[in-house]
Amino acid sequence: MLYEFFGTECPHCLNMKSIVEQLKSEGVQVESYEVWHNNDNAHKLEQFDEGHCGGVPFFINPNTKKWICGEATFEELKAIATE
Repeated sequence: MLYEFFGTECPHCLNMKSIVEQLKSEGVQVESYEVWHNNDNAHKLEQFDEGHCGGVPFFINPNTKKWICGEATFEELKAIATE
């Protein structure tokens, strides 16, 4: 399980789109939340971020609380998503 927080126009988030899609195609459950245009999602980001990142892209496994701030490789994301 992985939560993805992103901004629609964020270039780093756009770079991560294909990696997130690859994770989904391999059966990893990913819930995506757009935060630049959705205040509820921005509030959810604040709750999960806890001062770690302060921006997007931000990825977190809600079960283990392991997180990644910024762009990451497929392997890095899969590792925290599947723990």
